[in-house]
Amino acid sequence: MNGVLRELVERGGGPVTRAVAEQVVPEWTLRRACGCGDLVRVLPEVFVAAHLLRDPPQQPAICRLDPGVGLRAAHAWVDGRGALSHLSALVAWGLLRPRAGDLLHLSVPAGAGIRSRPGVAVHRRQGLLLEPPHVAIRRGLTVTRLEQTLVDSWPMLPPGERRAPVIRAVNDRLTTAERLVEALRAAPKLPDRAALRTLLARLGEGCRSPLEIWGHEQVFTGPGMPAFRRQARVRVGRRTMYLDLFAERERVNIELDGATTHGDPRQREIDLRRDALLATVGILVVRFAHRRLVHETGEVRREALAILAHRTAATR
Repeated sequence: MNGVLRELVERGGGPVTRAVAEQVVPEWTLRRACGCGDLVRVLPEVFVAAHLLRDPPQQPAICRLDPGVGLRAAHAWVDGRGALSHLSALVAWGLLRPRAGDLLHLSVPAGAGIRSRPGVAVHRRQGLLLEPPHVAIRRGLTVTRLEQTLVDSWPMLPPGERRAPVIRAVNDRLTTAERLVEALRAAPKLPDRAALRTLLARLGEGCRSPLEIWGHEQVFTGPGMPAFRRQARVRVGRRTMYLDLFAERERVNIELDGATTHGDPRQREIDLRRDALLATVGILVVRFAHRRLVHETGEVRREALAILAHRTAATR
């Protein structure tokens, strides 16, 4: 391959467009590189070095690239006329692990003359503007705004994997449950919409993990349970802590310990120090492990009610 062309391809991280290449080399140089098999066209006017392609050869060329290179190639192809969207945008936002061979997604304004290609799905969207707040820049790529991305991606993910990106986006303060509810209102026909609406309601109430949502729905609501404050902010001295479930009148903090914390001595020591600090201001910490919450739901509920009742009686 021509040395100047090779340097251009390497500097671009894989993809190069015809328009960019012909700014530095003659058209016949690009044609020769393709004819010799050094470059491969993966999308109209977009080329990559042949060694970047993986097996199997039966797949569209764009799907045989490393996922990161594939995203850049699709982004180069649309060339400012659209944005990465759906699962592709979710990858760019860092909320989904990319997988080789996945279909790439682009959203374009309704009137754009761009159509889907093998390996690339083009979604036409009424009212889409290719400027903030409709789109954002992530890792140098133009992507649909996060709230739109999460709503669009919801039905495309397997049911067991749908909640994690939404929960992480809220936990990482990339968005809020309120902003996601607003985006959901604009998608009245979204498949499994009710499940997403319920998840957003739980996040809006302060739940911050699947375990907390389980606890809210199965254990810590209903007759006898107080109106817990979820993720209640408590400051003791110079330290600020957030409590999973805080019964303010009873001064009881219920902590839901996930499966990953079980058996970790370092985490156990951190928890003990935290619990002791809360005790200095009269807050009793009660911890329930993941296994008990899931497999001994009724017993956990009875224990929690008994503890709360005892604390109420003691403060009279």
